[in-house]
Amino acid sequence: MSAAPSAYLATQSLTVLVPVYNEEESLPQFVVEMDKFLAQTPVTTTVLFVNDGSTDNSLSLLRDICRAGSQYEFISLAQNRGLSTAIKAGIDHCRTTLIGYIDSDIQTMPLDFLTFFEFLPEHDMVNGIRAKRQDTLVKKLSSKVANTVRRTLINDGIQDTGCPLKIIKIEYARRIPLFHGMHRFLGALVQLQGGKVKQLPVRHFPRFAGTAKYNLWNRAWKPLVDTFGFRWIRSRWLNYAIGEEQRQEQAQASRTLEG
Repeated sequence: MSAAPSAYLATQSLTVLVPVYNEEESLPQFVVEMDKFLAQTPVTTTVLFVNDGSTDNSLSLLRDICRAGSQYEFISLAQNRGLSTAIKAGIDHCRTTLIGYIDSDIQTMPLDFLTFFEFLPEHDMVNGIRAKRQDTLVKKLSSKVANTVRRTLINDGIQDTGCPLKIIKIEYARRIPLFHGMHRFLGALVQLQGGKVKQLPVRHFPRFAGTAKYNLWNRAWKPLVDTFGFRWIRSRWLNYAIGEEQRQEQAQASRTLEG
């Protein structure tokens, strides 16, 4: 890692968001894999589980995990609201300068976050690209169709928007609005704010345990509808920049120095 990223990372902190919905079979092994990353991460890191109204034993497991590990925290939504809401709730509860995102099904590995850091601070988001995807044929085809349609309609250049391995700077994450399917457009929403997105290949593995929570409907028709929603949001999006600023605390400090 070069001196510039190292100096930058010395001032940063990271929260890794982990949405959880009925993942009791994967959570113990997920913690094993996350502990490997926590032992090597170059920044102060917290893992924030977001329980999305699980109906299995996931919440009880999260209580035990967070009780035992000082770097683990959780919040639990009152009811199941979907992946976009879980991610946004996690962002709203972050207190760090960087936000990571990974799923708890262990199809992507926390250790791959280590390859992301060298591209900060030059980029405002780093997004994984799942290499050699270990999914069913239906899942791969439906995702490919959804990604192609999305890129055609919004031309965001994001190759694998569904890859659950990302790091985003907090100032960009905070401005991401909550809407149905928001999680499919995180890269595009960072770009909409003028941010730069770096894309990197990451490893992909078969699901460790349990079953996928998405079907052909989730991966084909709904993304198409959500893409038209994003196009409307993009057409109404506004950015601003501060040209000059005078704050009361600044004025008070100036008067104190002059006195």
